Amino acid sequence: MSGREKFYWLMGGVLTLLVMASLAGAWLRARAATDGTRAVVANLNSRIRAWWAMAAIFAVAFLAGPIATLVLFGCMSFFALREFVTLTPTKPADHVPLFLSFFVLIPLQYALIGYDWYGLFAILIPVYAFLILPAVAALAGDPDRYLERTAKIQWAIMVTVYCVSHTPALLLLRIPGYEGQNALLIFFLLLVAQMSDVLQYVFGKLLGRTPLAPTISPSKTVEGLVGGGLAATAVGGAMYWITPFSPLQALAMAFVIVVMGFLGGLTLSAVKRSLGVKDWGAMIEGHGGMLDRVDSLSFAAPIFFHLTRYFF
Repeated sequence: MSGREKFYWLMGGVLTLLVMASLAGAWLRARAATDGTRAVVANLNSRIRAWWAMAAIFAVAFLAGPIATLVLFGCMSFFALREFVTLTPTKPADHVPLFLSFFVLIPLQYALIGYDWYGLFAILIPVYAFLILPAVAALAGDPDRYLERTAKIQWAIMVTVYCVSHTPALLLLRIPGYEGQNALLIFFLLLVAQMSDVLQYVFGKLLGRTPLAPTISPSKTVEGLVGGGLAATAVGGAMYWITPFSPLQALAMAFVIVVMGFLGGLTLSAVKRSLGVKDWGAMIEGHGGMLDRVDSLSFAAPIFFHLTRYFF
């Protein structure tokens, strides 16, 4: 089966899931009897509508080719970085480093993937940006909260640009017997990470009793993590046929994605709580901002990329 045929089968499965989710949402809305239940169901239906739009966008990007995929993820990094910077105010002395981050680093990071230049892609931000951007800020001559301001910018770039860019960087990998199918690895990563988020939410609402980190993320529960995480891992194992992995390897990879995705969501929730906000933005209906959707991906993508690169 060719990569494109696998993609069509995969999208057929995603479409089926979205139709089932939409029907379930309509049924739940009709049966909701209390204001609290109606609010939960309304939020669920908002998420489902957003998933329809996101699935369509990713499908079009895949069919349009690698360049469209790179542009899509570059835009995601741009909007996520903008949300982070908006919630962590900076000073005029930081304007040049921020300009370089948005209009030089993001295009360059994704262009390096397009040019298949792994060596520079891997060190551009953690080496060159890490050293140059603080120096540029220092040249502005404002030492007030300099370390705090610099740390915010560097953390933002690492999470929203460097880590997220490892998702389309899967296109760089040379996997014997898997030529021309790397885009399916992107879908494997995205589906497992996002299904984990969705299933943890559903299991948490249905079975959640034990708060996991109530001061950081009140909605996360032990039952939601275990039930949703195991279900998402099983989904990943069932998708082994679109990957170069065996069924057992696909399960292991999916488990890693689930664990790292959970840690990413929890870590960035801690950042939000420290800033006194619930969401990073309001860009995506029912989901918050762009960074609310890629928080799990930012931790899962680099680990999945390097495990795949090292072992396969």
